[in-house]
Amino acid sequence: MNVSHARYRRALAMVAVAAALSAVTGCHKKEKAVNPASLGPAPVTAAAPTATLSADPLTVDLGQSVVLNWRTQNATTVTIDGIGEVPANGTQTVSPSSSTNFHLTAKGDGGTTEANVRVTVRVPTAPTAPSDSGDMGSEAAFHQNVQDIFFDYDSYDLRPDAQSSAKTAAAYLNAHSAIKLVIGGYCDDRGSAEYNLALGENRANSAKTALVNAGVAASRIRVISYGKEKQFCTEENESCWQQNRRAQFSMDR
Repeated sequence: MNVSHARYRRALAMVAVAAALSAVTGCHKKEKAVNPASLGPAPVTAAAPTATLSADPLTVDLGQSVVLNWRTQNATTVTIDGIGEVPANGTQTVSPSSSTNFHLTAKGDGGTTEANVRVTVRVPTAPTAPSDSGDMGSEAAFHQNVQDIFFDYDSYDLRPDAQSSAKTAAAYLNAHSAIKLVIGGYCDDRGSAEYNLALGENRANSAKTALVNAGVAASRIRVISYGKEKQFCTEENESCWQQNRRAQFSMDR
């Protein structure tokens, strides 16, 4: 009987321990999930800056100006090489002395970006001096090839023979680029002095136009009108008058 009683008591003890453990476990509550909103706002990533840079015009001659125009966003510091720090948006007039690549850098909390524009500057080439004085040719060769042009009465239109003479003269002058030319306009003695001065100028300009159209630079030619003040012939007949109606070519020294 004593053994049975001891076993019974151990069984009761085990039941009591199991009940106690069950009670302890039942007292723990299930943990709740964390609400993201309770942690505060998520950190904001700064936007990367953007930038554009343009120039107007893109090609200029030396000494001319160019307008730079730039636009940026999300930038706290904007600089242009050779100019320095500039506003976030703006324009500036510059006069580059040579072809230049303008470089813009825009920096902000979101990083750095760059923009470029190239301006081409045309630099004039110095004219080449004549290689030697022989380019002038001789006086005799000049008068042989550059002959006077004659006109009809009260006219400054070039006749076919005058057009042919102008082409021959232009060919010689183009081959002797150092020669500068004076064209004198003359008239016969009929009509008023004022009228003949105007007519003489028109005749000289007609001859000049023919040479220019044949390739002679206009800057090499000077015109002057003598009207009827300087007569080559003083007889009162058509043969003499014809000699006075001319455009005369001379070297401009």
